[in-house]
Amino acid sequence: MQGGKKSLKVKSPEQADYKRAALSCFNFSFRNAARTVTLMYDRALAPAGIRSTQYSLLVVLAGFGSLTINELASGLGMDRTTLSKNLRPMMTRKLIQLKPMEDKRKRALALTKAGYAKLEECRPLWESAQTSVQAILGQDARDIQRKLVHVARTRDG
Repeated sequence: MQGGKKSLKVKSPEQADYKRAALSCFNFSFRNAARTVTLMYDRALAPAGIRSTQYSLLVVLAGFGSLTINELASGLGMDRTTLSKNLRPMMTRKLIQLKPMEDKRKRALALTKAGYAKLEECRPLWESAQTSVQAILGQDARDIQRKLVHVARTRDG
């Protein structure tokens, strides 16, 4: 539809109205941009055998320390089922482990030594993707990011 992709033909005035709505829709534009940015990071991280969603989980656990699944899901704005699905392969690869907590009914997710090593392996790959996205967004990149973070924080309010 945009960005050098195949142009769709409008066959009626009513279709023209819907086309304008689709092309001006924030949801459509943000989701399209999100898919493109995700693909850029996924391609950059592929040599390390990791996806951008997995890298994000490693970074959060490295930066915030051990977290329960509920804490991590809440902080990332994800439901527990989706988060568990994303964690499973990382736990299988022994990048993340569940550790007992003082309250024996709870366990916390934590990076393993292999998880920290994978994070370090990924860092230059991530930096490359980060630089590419920043170049596309231009000098307003940080302002755009702050605005998107603001939008994300309105999720619960």
